[in-house]
Amino acid sequence: MKISKLLNKKNIIFFLFLISFNNSIANEPVDIWNIDKTKTDIEQTDQSEILSTQETSEQKISIYDLNSQNTTNNQNNVLLENNLENKISLYGLYDPDENNLSIEMWSESDGEEIKKIFEKIYSQNLSNDALDILETVLLTNSNTPIKNINEQEFYEIQKKFLLKKKDLSLIKLFVEKNPDFLFKDELINYYANHYLSEANIEKSCEIFDLISEVTLINDYTSKLKIYCLINSDKIDQALLIYDLKKEMGFKDNFFEQKIFQLIGFEDESNEVSDKNLLELHLSHRVVKNFKYVPDENTSKDVWKYLASANLLEKVENIDLEDFEKINLIEKAVHDGNYNEEDLFNLYTRYQFNFNQLLSAKENYKTLDKSSQRALIYQKMLLTIDASEKLYLARLLKNLFENDNLGNAFYIQLSKILLSVDKSKITSDLISFYDNNIINEETVIKNIKFNNKIIHQSKLLNYFVEKKEISKIEKETNDLLKSILKDKKYIVTTNDEILLESLKYDGIKILKKYSDRYSSTANIPPDIQAKINNRDLGLILLRIVEIIGEDKLEDLGSETLNFILITLNQLDLDTIRDKIILKTLPIRV
Repeated sequence: MKISKLLNKKNIIFFLFLISFNNSIANEPVDIWNIDKTKTDIEQTDQSEILSTQETSEQKISIYDLNSQNTTNNQNNVLLENNLENKISLYGLYDPDENNLSIEMWSESDGEEIKKIFEKIYSQNLSNDALDILETVLLTNSNTPIKNINEQEFYEIQKKFLLKKKDLSLIKLFVEKNPDFLFKDELINYYANHYLSEANIEKSCEIFDLISEVTLINDYTSKLKIYCLINSDKIDQALLIYDLKKEMGFKDNFFEQKIFQLIGFEDESNEVSDKNLLELHLSHRVVKNFKYVPDENTSKDVWKYLASANLLEKVENIDLEDFEKINLIEKAVHDGNYNEEDLFNLYTRYQFNFNQLLSAKENYKTLDKSSQRALIYQKMLLTIDASEKLYLARLLKNLFENDNLGNAFYIQLSKILLSVDKSKITSDLISFYDNNIINEETVIKNIKFNNKIIHQSKLLNYFVEKKEISKIEKETNDLLKSILKDKKYIVTTNDEILLESLKYDGIKILKKYSDRYSSTANIPPDIQAKINNRDLGLILLRIVEIIGEDKLEDLGSETLNFILITLNQLDLDTIRDKIILKTLPIRV
């Protein structure tokens, strides 16, 4: 469409030129090499303006720009049409205004520094707090950075983030809202494989309902799509995609054989493949008396599929003399590929005599490694005394760790510890108890105000309700008057965080109160330069790097102060408020 419009414009200009030229010939003879320069200049100016407009429309615009177009405005419709191809520079989910960001948040960022930071933070097990900020940074609609980094490299960063966070709902939404994303197929494969590994075919195929087309470039994605259509009895559509792939040179004898068996076009075959999860599933579905025995090289997804599809050998059927198989199961549990509870149910099947159980702490070393763990586990279950039970739990944990199987005794250990009365544990076991309890985080909604401490006071309500400046200003100075009348009260860093954030929002604190403290955060010159240039994207990445594997509430006051002063200077109120409300209040 764009090309045809350009050609039409050129044809019109050329046609007008011919008419003008013919009229000139008809009126009087002239030298065609001496055309009036004024007229030529005007035409050149007009043509330059046309080309300039076209060049402007060729520049990159963000999804946010496109979504902001008024579809009833003809001029914007033309702009939209001219920018559909190769114009979107960053794919995302969030409006920049949601977090006080900008569509040009990366314009000042250096790509080399971006890549260096991502290399570091992706090597860590980032906390949920760090991942949440990273999500805001990477999935806000804006233009990509252009210094020392190309679009594909940045899209790769976005893809890696989505895969690292492992939020399937987020991946699904991203694919739905960004159907042209360069690495869409990899995200689809991850999503589909996750549910396929759980033997949940309906959920695995669900993602294909959100997208009208598959690129047909990635063979695995195409095979998933074909299989999902067949599974939904949409045979004609499946065969159409299959034929298109064949025309593109696709050839996979195993896949073809299995899908035609499903359709009923192919004779039965007992061939089994574990080349990938889809091929294993197809094998399971069409091969009669399917049987598959995993080994130490079997992938985690295949282990998970076998367990979900009830294809693993039952615990009660495992031969206790088959040490190799039992060791394989222990390793699978450690790797997260086998149910931990099933392993400990297996340990309860071991037969020990009374004397072995009575003297377990002394005699366990005479047994093989798996039997040692089974004996100590059974002894622990029979023990009533709290300290003795924890002593045995610690011993069992050490036996696992000595064989590099520490993760195999994790959930069951926590359950055992929770069954013990902590008050009856001896002091030497308290740290073991605390370090191995799995605390499930609960949603805490209520803030408990303490108006004797500034950073725990009712002033926190401002960051929840955003009261009028005049009202909160009076409340602030009244509260400070009440608290600071005590000359011995020391304004802490956390107090300073709250007060400085109020000041950045325009709340005036009386000098006699502000003189009681001074800002203590030292911003490094390189960071301050980025703040001054409003290098929003890169600064937020640096904040993610600083948080790293820590929870926000576990950061030191000085680190927290540094982060919040930085956010204040950048006017990133929404992100700042979330951090303040997560770190300063007492909650109940």
